Amino acid sequence: MPLTLSLHPAIAEIAAADWDACAGADNPFVSHAFLSAVEDSGSAGERTGWLPQHAALRDGTGRLVACAPLYAKSHSYGEYVFDHAWADAFERAGGSYYPKLQCAVPFSPVPGPRLLVRHDAADAPGLRGAVGAALVQAAEALKLSSVHATFCTEAEWNALGGQGWLKRTNVQFHWRNEGYATFDDFLGALASRKRKAIRKERERAAEGLVIRTLRGAEITAAHWAQFFRFYRATTDRKWGQAYLTRAFFPLLGERLGDRVVLVWAEKDGHPVAAALNLVGTDTLYGRNWGASIDQPFLHFEMCYYRAIDFAIEQKLARVEAGAQGQHKISRGYLPVPTYSAHWIAHPGLRRAVADFLDRERAAIAEEIAALAEEASPFRKANEV
Repeated sequence: MPLTLSLHPAIAEIAAADWDACAGADNPFVSHAFLSAVEDSGSAGERTGWLPQHAALRDGTGRLVACAPLYAKSHSYGEYVFDHAWADAFERAGGSYYPKLQCAVPFSPVPGPRLLVRHDAADAPGLRGAVGAALVQAAEALKLSSVHATFCTEAEWNALGGQGWLKRTNVQFHWRNEGYATFDDFLGALASRKRKAIRKERERAAEGLVIRTLRGAEITAAHWAQFFRFYRATTDRKWGQAYLTRAFFPLLGERLGDRVVLVWAEKDGHPVAAALNLVGTDTLYGRNWGASIDQPFLHFEMCYYRAIDFAIEQKLARVEAGAQGQHKISRGYLPVPTYSAHWIAHPGLRRAVADFLDRERAAIAEEIAALAEEASPFRKANEV
């Protein structure tokens, strides 16, 4: 049956039920609810240089059989997989790297599916391949330099690599639930000095504070208003760009409901810190955080330890606490690879990037192996 590709400048043009039949329920970041909140709040759009061009693949009857979150970009910010050097080199050689197509979740370094295929599809691998080919065709038709699928799954990475896309890896730090019944069970799996260090950190972080975990309807408009202030304070302090608007957070709470978890800290009845998480089928995803006080280890408590508490309580398999941060290792978050795939039109640039990525993948693999062995906080067989 013939397939037809269309590009959509708003996810509202695609029915939520059809999109989610392809996205599935596992990862909230590719849900229609999340992506529409990003757009309807004005966070992804002309202001931020993330112009929606969502790809929809339909069969001969007009039914949506596959789709992909897709954006036209005039820059490389907010992606967390950096290609600035590629763009600079191409521009210096007289080429035009921008605009490009980005198959991704805006402002979110969260691994997950990018080539979304209807759950009842008879030939899911074939449809994923068709989406990958369609993205290339779209870039060629629009005369764009490249297409980038960032933080995709390993299966998608391999499939796109088989179609000639360049394969890139990076590293994040995730916590795995090995069937722990309590946080103390998790601590019992660590080397003695790591256990003691974490207990001391948690005690110091919580001094003088009341910390609660709020979910869904427990999170009010007042919480979101204060959380936006925390978010802006964090981006201002880090010299980052505040992509997310004030309207985004209450929209997120409204549209994702119980999939939203907010760790909330107060001192003398006044809010002083908060950390935002989303819940998938088996994973807690840490996102934004902010604080108005400088309390030792508070970031670790709010973003890492409370996330582990929640995952254990809810019997979730993993906590993914965002990009970067080797400091997470000593707190039980171990290195794992992340994947991205890149199609580049210009043969010369493609060869240069391919050579770089061959060397980078080898270095990343060595780094992950070394960190997992040498820096792991977990007890060795002969340790107490």
